[in-house]
Amino acid sequence: MVQIEPHPSDEHLHHHHHHRHRHRQQATKATSSSSSPYETTPVPTATAAASANANGGDAASDGFETASERDVSENEEADRSRDQPKGSDSYQDALNDDELKEKALAQANDAKMVGNKLFGNGQYEEALLQYEIALQATAEMPSASEICSICHSNRAVCFLKLGNYEETIKECNKALELNPSYMKALVRRGEAHEKLEHFEEAIADMKRILELDPAHDQARKAIRRLEPLAAEKREKMKEEMIGKLKELGNSVLGRFGMSVDNFKAVKDPNTGSYSISFRR
Repeated sequence: MVQIEPHPSDEHLHHHHHHRHRHRQQATKATSSSSSPYETTPVPTATAAASANANGGDAASDGFETASERDVSENEEADRSRDQPKGSDSYQDALNDDELKEKALAQANDAKMVGNKLFGNGQYEEALLQYEIALQATAEMPSASEICSICHSNRAVCFLKLGNYEETIKECNKALELNPSYMKALVRRGEAHEKLEHFEEAIADMKRILELDPAHDQARKAIRRLEPLAAEKREKMKEEMIGKLKELGNSVLGRFGMSVDNFKAVKDPNTGSYSISFRR
């Protein structure tokens, strides 16, 4: 708050010619006293209110988890406008903005806690709604990326339980956009890919997990299980593609009284390359 004092007026009037020297002394004194007409009263720096410690622990077996409220609070403090001049309108706006962020964060934490309880009771649809409420509360808060990534991952687990694997992958993608090293989101996305027989994608997720944690036994076992399935699927897709090409070839060659059976690929034992031979 800025306190403004009135500028001193020149109360020294000229007197008789015999008091001119005294007048000059008084004028000099008055001038020195009026050099600083403004005085600023410092405003104490506002401190961030601590977030409610709503951690319910990390239930690794079920896949839902809670954000570290201390970490989120620290992120919030990093967002504050430290360099705003005290007493300015923008400084007051920053304080008001901080209060709104803290309220939004508290609302998100409350919704997340309710979602965790509903998930634990097997009420996955209801839990999805609560996690969405938490995400909406923090939608315009970049510093709340941790709690947002957790809510997306928790929604992914709900969809996984409901058998909606496409939505599981979408939610995991959102969680990983916010936290590229999020192990649980990688695990859940890999599981969903496997359910959809996206074996190559599932293997890629497991390999990423091993990059982050070389001792991750679950990922290592998953790769050993998935690689034969991926190879089998590749072979099947190859056969399907060849079959479609044959159909296309026969439709064209049939106009000339021929079919693809008239052509045979012959492998050269020396070079390993193939040549096409024609026979009736």
